[in-house]
Amino acid sequence: MNILESMQMAGKTLLANKLRSTLTMLGIIIGNASVIAMIGIGEGGQKFVKNQLQSLGTNVVFVVPGNQATQRISRDAPKTLVLADAQAIANQVPSVAAVTAELNSRQVVTYENRNTNVNIIGTTPEFLIVRDYNTTKGRFFTDVDIKRNNQVAVLGADLTERLFGSSNPIGKQLRIKNASFQIIGVLEAKGSALGISYDDSILVPLTTSANRLVGRTSPYGIELSYLIAAAKDEESVDAAVFQITNLLRLRHKINNEDDFTIRTQKDALQTVGQITGALTLMLAAIAAISLIVGGIGIMNIMLVSVTERTQEIGLRKAIGATRQDILLQFVIEAIILSAAGGLIGTALGVGGVVSVASLTPLQAEIAPTAIIMTLGVSGGIGLFFGVFPARRAAKLDPIVALRSA
Repeated sequence: MNILESMQMAGKTLLANKLRSTLTMLGIIIGNASVIAMIGIGEGGQKFVKNQLQSLGTNVVFVVPGNQATQRISRDAPKTLVLADAQAIANQVPSVAAVTAELNSRQVVTYENRNTNVNIIGTTPEFLIVRDYNTTKGRFFTDVDIKRNNQVAVLGADLTERLFGSSNPIGKQLRIKNASFQIIGVLEAKGSALGISYDDSILVPLTTSANRLVGRTSPYGIELSYLIAAAKDEESVDAAVFQITNLLRLRHKINNEDDFTIRTQKDALQTVGQITGALTLMLAAIAAISLIVGGIGIMNIMLVSVTERTQEIGLRKAIGATRQDILLQFVIEAIILSAAGGLIGTALGVGGVVSVASLTPLQAEIAPTAIIMTLGVSGGIGLFFGVFPARRAAKLDPIVALRSA
């Protein structure tokens, strides 16, 4: 008997027991669909997080007060960075295009009869360059506002809509910690990136924030929550980190342990890539367990089939079928079950990935390698788990088989 005849006979046998064949394939279907969907969604999540980080700027360098040890043991952030450090970096580091600084606090903001607790960000005019923002209404504050401690404010887009609705807020007054501020501008909306959002914040001149809202506590100048430097391009980031580190060590007279920490978007992207990659692999491994379960299901059903078809096997052997013919037929049946389940599962998995990509912010995509891998694995599982029942069927003695029937 040739392979084509064995395939035709295997197909007729499986079609004769449609319900059992379908239930046997179910484990493979679920396994393939789960693996493809998990890998696609995992890669989509990885791209989503990377895009969020890149939206903050790939050439951005963050300088945070305190080192990792002091940040762990201190409840409040150490105040080791001052405005003069930001000015020194802007003037003395050639690989940096612009530097801005931020002094953050949460304050109660009042407009007419409405009160809300808002993140107040004291910053500098360079904020627009470093953070790649624009104003949609009015203007941003200038160096003159910084020097004069002017009580002016620029609102985020979401906060503007919440407080003023569709009316124009420019020129109106609001109170922050019992001080009156004039609204001079509204920032464009950019949404939240990894928990950082300026859309629901108020930006004020850094000097005004330090003198009127937060207060000064450092004898060396206006302390900062952190400063942000924009390198001239992505290739200059490493040089900027090296130069900023050396400059701050000289300014702070550091001999041993730094009192600041420098973080880059490049470092964050690598960390995020490692974490999301590990999570994707873990999800795919968990989903792959159902493929093993499906393979065991195929083996169980094929063993039952051998028992039920003992008379058929005995008759075929009695009229001249060889062990190889019997073995080949049962192996082909197992492979057909696993391959068909793999194809159906692949279609369901692809449909799931497409649905997630269209209905959620995750940029889930179909990974061709995942499809090839799962189809190959499901076919291999059918072959592996189908061999034992097939060998058992092939070893049946025809006389014993006919007598037991």
